[in-house]
Amino acid sequence: MAIDSVKWRVDHYIVNRDSAYANPRYALKKLQGGNRRFIESKSIRPRQDISFIKKLEKGQEPFATIVGCSDSRVPNELIFDQGLGDLFIIRTAGQVSAAASYGSMEFAVLKLNTKLIVVLGHTECGAVDAAVKRPENVPGHIVTLINEIKGAVAKSSHIAGNATNNAVRQNVIDQVADLRDLDPILHKKYIDGEILIVGAVYDIHTGKVEFLEETLLNLPQNKSKQ
Repeated sequence: MAIDSVKWRVDHYIVNRDSAYANPRYALKKLQGGNRRFIESKSIRPRQDISFIKKLEKGQEPFATIVGCSDSRVPNELIFDQGLGDLFIIRTAGQVSAAASYGSMEFAVLKLNTKLIVVLGHTECGAVDAAVKRPENVPGHIVTLINEIKGAVAKSSHIAGNATNNAVRQNVIDQVADLRDLDPILHKKYIDGEILIVGAVYDIHTGKVEFLEETLLNLPQNKSKQ
């Protein structure tokens, strides 16, 4: 089959990059398609050769911002089958956000014109597991991470099953809500439909990214295009 034929593009869940950069819903579809390629062993590894180093010398146009965990088992470009200049990535343990992370997201939205923010948690997260187990005498600044996640642990404590993974999901949902309310930039951009902020969880056992339904409901439409 010819590469880039219509059938090949359909079989490989290809979404045009320009469309993804211009429209957050297409950006979401592009990430979903990339993860499907990854788990189906169809990865095309776009924009990963040396020629793109030269093309990106004068600037970047990432079509999505990923707010994810620092865990080495979750390489964002690989699991979404994207390449150089495609994703603006902010990583901390437990994807806990603070002022520097917020500023990075605002920079991506205002200066790079990125229209999709994805909060990406993952199963068996060590930071979340620490918050669940609440160890005593936590050294250094690690306690800061645990304190930021404790609320999600409490909210999900009534759910049957894996306490850590339940808290991972709740932590993502809470972080999405916080970012949607974050003034002065993200909140207005979100309610006006100029950007979307959604949540997802990566399964370290299967490689699958689940975009959480709770964060996909009632997404705003772009008011400027109505």
